[in-house]
Amino acid sequence: MYPELDTPALLIDLDVVRANVAEMAKAAATHGVALRPHIKTHKMPELARLQMAAGAAGVTCAKLGEAEIMADAGIDDILLAFPLWGEPKLRRLAALRERARVRVSLDSPDVAAGLGRLGLRTGAPVEVLVEVDTGQHRLGRPPGRPTADLVAEIAAIPGIEVVGLLTLAGHAYHATTPARLAEISRREGTDLVATAELCARDGIELPVISVGSTPTARHVAGVAGVTEIRPGTYIFNDTAMIRLGVATEETAASRVLATVVARPSPDRVVLDAGTKCLTSDGAGTPGWIRAAGLPWLRMDFLNEEHAVARLDAEHARDGELPIGTRVQLIPGHACSVTNLFDVAHGLEGGRVTTELRVAARGAVR
Repeated sequence: MYPELDTPALLIDLDVVRANVAEMAKAAATHGVALRPHIKTHKMPELARLQMAAGAAGVTCAKLGEAEIMADAGIDDILLAFPLWGEPKLRRLAALRERARVRVSLDSPDVAAGLGRLGLRTGAPVEVLVEVDTGQHRLGRPPGRPTADLVAEIAAIPGIEVVGLLTLAGHAYHATTPARLAEISRREGTDLVATAELCARDGIELPVISVGSTPTARHVAGVAGVTEIRPGTYIFNDTAMIRLGVATEETAASRVLATVVARPSPDRVVLDAGTKCLTSDGAGTPGWIRAAGLPWLRMDFLNEEHAVARLDAEHARDGELPIGTRVQLIPGHACSVTNLFDVAHGLEGGRVTTELRVAARGAVR
């Protein structure tokens, strides 16, 4: 299996990527909403341009470093979905705004005040989206009056233009049934739309309602009043998406190619890819890392350089998966895995055809 590659190696099936990109673009277009994919999943300008060519209105980035790399690649419509604090970041944002339209999300007047000073210095207000807590309890105030009051406070800051509301229903990742996932998705959209209507009654019109992770995007895109979805993982998918029912093994484009390097017992194999290749995200949950095409091989645990997996009883025998066997591992969190590799190997038609540099790897500032 891909003998030209040393292991561990990151594989990206570009045929599957193109199909995933087209499917989400169609979902957005069907509902008449903008698609602004989050590039933290792939961190590769080539794939961002593929998403743009398929109809994306722009991209979402988590950090300025990612945004700078995307702007270097010619992408000029960027949402920074992260609060920016401190003069070093404000100086970088000022430079970035000279070559791209940049909007920033936040959830506090303190962060807004810094951005406002930048807006006043440059003579161009900084466009911001106010983040709303729709259930994840990470950033933002609750929907309704708490957020409407925050919007009014931020909108009064000189140098700021509040253009919308933003949320991430990250608690959807814990949904245990399709019905529960659909309900979380619907509430994600309706809570923001209702909050925007309250802001409008206060005299503040908010044209952008930005929502949607990969699990919720297809549902929430259909909520009346939603204007934009921001899925990221959909381009690659992973075992979390498979568990939630929004992906399958066949639509999982990102795999870590690993080699069996030890067979200490008939029911145990050790592969050469540990947490430094696969991350420990989701560790221990059933199916958190899947061996593609080998449902009887179940990941037990990871160390830094070792992946230890168990064979089901009917396969636990000498000769099964001997040392040297190569296995494709579907990660539990594709975004974190991408950030662990310098390069990915692109597959087309089952063959390695290209090498993709993970250009925004380590762009955490």
